[in-house]
Amino acid sequence: MTRPEVAAERKSLVYERSSRPVRGPDLPAELTLRNPGHCCCCGSASAPQEKLCSEVEDPPPYLTLDELLGRQRKVYLETYGCQMNVNDTEIAWSILQKSGYLRTSNLQEADVILLVTCSIREKAEQTIWNRLHQLKSLKTRRPCSRVPLKIGILGCMAERLKEEILNREKMVDILAGPDAYRDLPQLLAVAESGQQAANVLLSLDETYADVMPVQTSPSATSAFVSIMRGCDNMCSYCIVPFTRGRERSRPVASILEEVKKLSEQGLKEVTLLGQNVNSFRDNSEVQFNNAVPTNLSRGFTTNYKTKQGGLRFAHLLDQVSRVDPEMRIRFTSPHPKDFPDEVLQLIHERDNICKQIHLPAQSGSSRVLEAMWRGYSREAYVELVHHIRESIPGVSLSSDFIAGFCGETEEDHVQTVSLLREVQYNMGFLFAYSMRQKTRAYHRLKDDVPEEVKLRRLEELITVFREEATKANQTSVGCTQLVLVEGLSKRSATDLCGRNDGNLKVIFPDAEMEDVNNPGLRVRAQPGDYVLVKITSASSQTLRGHVLCRTTLRDSSAYC
Repeated sequence: MTRPEVAAERKSLVYERSSRPVRGPDLPAELTLRNPGHCCCCGSASAPQEKLCSEVEDPPPYLTLDELLGRQRKVYLETYGCQMNVNDTEIAWSILQKSGYLRTSNLQEADVILLVTCSIREKAEQTIWNRLHQLKSLKTRRPCSRVPLKIGILGCMAERLKEEILNREKMVDILAGPDAYRDLPQLLAVAESGQQAANVLLSLDETYADVMPVQTSPSATSAFVSIMRGCDNMCSYCIVPFTRGRERSRPVASILEEVKKLSEQGLKEVTLLGQNVNSFRDNSEVQFNNAVPTNLSRGFTTNYKTKQGGLRFAHLLDQVSRVDPEMRIRFTSPHPKDFPDEVLQLIHERDNICKQIHLPAQSGSSRVLEAMWRGYSREAYVELVHHIRESIPGVSLSSDFIAGFCGETEEDHVQTVSLLREVQYNMGFLFAYSMRQKTRAYHRLKDDVPEEVKLRRLEELITVFREEATKANQTSVGCTQLVLVEGLSKRSATDLCGRNDGNLKVIFPDAEMEDVNNPGLRVRAQPGDYVLVKITSASSQTLRGHVLCRTTLRDSSAYC
């Protein structure tokens, strides 16, 4: 195909409505982008394939089986944003690896560059636009002796800005939304002919349950395990329901299989992932689809009709914690409404379920929380904090806060400051509000807080958070804590770093120590070891101490 013909083909992209649109409150039918004459290249991901592309018996009529194979072309993957994107990168690579692609960490030798993107804030998207401009010269200067370089945008930004990316950046060859990674081999095959290919359809049932993610770091001590995708909460500021679709959960059996394999590989920590992880509900087994209602945290409501039946998060957490008593279990990101007593009791009882809970507040003002559609008041949130601390003594709490949401007054801001002081979180994630298209706030509210006011309020929140986190973390000074060693400290070649039960970073000297299980044996800690560290100092983000001995998770309870 000549270059003018390729240009003509690029211009002939049309938009076609999906036959099975994903809908939610104010959620429009999604658009499929496809090229005339290539009617299957952007097929819906709503019907998950049973086989990966390299094993397809009958490839689409416009592609041969050979064209679907990677032919050892090298893929460079770059990940931006949240932990879900890290997991998505592993899923995408698993699919491409089985189709014959190779992985490279060298950008210069890549034949395919894929950016796994985030849309949660405008700044995150601008980072990707800037990166595309940087990659442009790499593509235009590609030697003729090499296969043409292909660039793809994956994830939330691909779904949210599909038309703009294809029209504004002609250098982008493929788009794949969060539910379309199975189609990557097909999309890349279509792109080989010089055409842009895209699948940004959201799915009602895609969970990638049958795709085993490939761990990208061979020396890793921990891993993320996705247990559900999407979100039904429809918080007024949040783009997630529109970029990742409705909630759907993986079958418990497939999650347990993945956790068992990670345990067999020697990993010592697993974090269960989901946009609303504790609303997990496995409806795949009919015998559990009874009429038992959902138990919410006291004083909390939902923005949707109460769901019933299915295997809930407490059941999953119980089963996962039984796989390997020496493997720590964490989960993120939860919603405060989904902390019934059975979940809190389980966290308290199981030694290997970390006593750390992320409890996103977003604001300390009940008026702002109502505008955010969070489903609770400040009073209900504070009551939940007290209940959690009574149920799980010594629990570590973290939270999210947004500064300068629509209509936020100085009094609202002062209430958020006071909540930070009242709760005294150990960790926090604070951001200035960034309005996103499609959200309820975009359609119903006004982004009326000036940018300079947002930034000033954010700085005030950060300052107060650091003051209170320092106080909270200083209570650990003098205590002995169990730390999972991750490796060398980034700031000192003579120090090691790891994380305690509360997920705080702990720094300690790399020194010889006793091994509790082998009296008389002196050892140095290695990544994946559990060690006991006596804490000597604390800041808002880090603990420091000296190492006492190497131990096991089970034996550590006698010392901590």
